Amino acid sequence: MSEISAAALRGAVDLSSLRNRPAPPAAAPTGDSGEGASPSPLIVDVTDATFGQILELSNRVPVVVDLWAEWCGPCKQLSPVLEKVVTEHAGRVVLAKVDVDANPQLAQGFRAQSIPLVVALIKGQPVPMFTGAVPEEQVREVFAQLLELAAQHGVTSVVPVEGGEGAATSAEAAEKPLPPLHQAAFDAIEAGDYAAAIEAYEKALAENPRDEEARAGLGQVRLLHRTQGLDLNTARAAAAAAPSDVDAQFAVADLDIAGGHVADAFERLLDLFASAGDEDRARVRERLVELFGLVGDADPRVGKARQRLASLLF
Repeated sequence: MSEISAAALRGAVDLSSLRNRPAPPAAAPTGDSGEGASPSPLIVDVTDATFGQILELSNRVPVVVDLWAEWCGPCKQLSPVLEKVVTEHAGRVVLAKVDVDANPQLAQGFRAQSIPLVVALIKGQPVPMFTGAVPEEQVREVFAQLLELAAQHGVTSVVPVEGGEGAATSAEAAEKPLPPLHQAAFDAIEAGDYAAAIEAYEKALAENPRDEEARAGLGQVRLLHRTQGLDLNTARAAAAAAPSDVDAQFAVADLDIAGGHVADAFERLLDLFASAGDEDRARVRERLVELFGLVGDADPRVGKARQRLASLLF
């Protein structure tokens, strides 16, 4: 995977069946559920029963979920790398290890068709990272992207680590509040009021056009607002019935972006651009540019789509 996109925070996996499971009395995961479990508070073993605690923890610190099995050779290659990188981040991220054989509900919820499967959680929302054993350099790159995304969503606390700087860093984070308009946007998102979040981010950008965090947040919440309540099958049927209907095609493209099907969304809009009249072309181009910014220029799919758009323009 080349880059973690904020669009992945919607529709990646279905954790609804586990979200409201009652948690055991312990205040936090202990990491003592199986052989080889780590005493570190940063590396914990998670079960179907304790997963609700991990969802709650992800409101404060990003959680990387490692789905593995004892019989899986690539898992044994990847897990030590994940543990090493998590430990080096000194409390800024937590690793939750899930034995898929012992926890079938979690395996099903994360759609673990092959392992190792690594998925992050930010505010309870899943973010796909990678499948299979990957090089340490790639692991580090994806972790860096994850922390950037977490910061955009205000998930910046640090788990205190004995002998480390986690407690001090956590205190510093607590003492540094978000800018008022950013906080208003986050509060609105938490309440499901995407229109209010959009308004807050737009005000932040009006005050400071160079506020890149506000710009990124605005793109993300606009996508959430547009896709709220949409059904993918219904949207696809409407788009198939009216190939030249710009709004119908926009709806499917938005849902594809939200579900991580970036190339499909770009291809749909570029095909629409190629066949549209001048007035509709302007709308399609504007939407494409917005989605390019949401996915990020570092993603090769954006570069490829930009090239095709340029060829269609000139």
